[in-house]
Amino acid sequence: MKKLVLAILASATFLTACNTVDGVGKDVEKAGDKIQQAAQ
Repeated sequence: MKKLVLAILASATFLTACNTVDGVGKDVEKAGDKIQQAAQ
């Protein structure tokens, strides 16, 4: 559970740091990967 919370916080950080639509897509994809890894 702790890993999931950290993954969500990290993804929020990446999303706020990104200024382009292309970058947001990449950040969302990375965040999804992190959440999947944390869930396993």
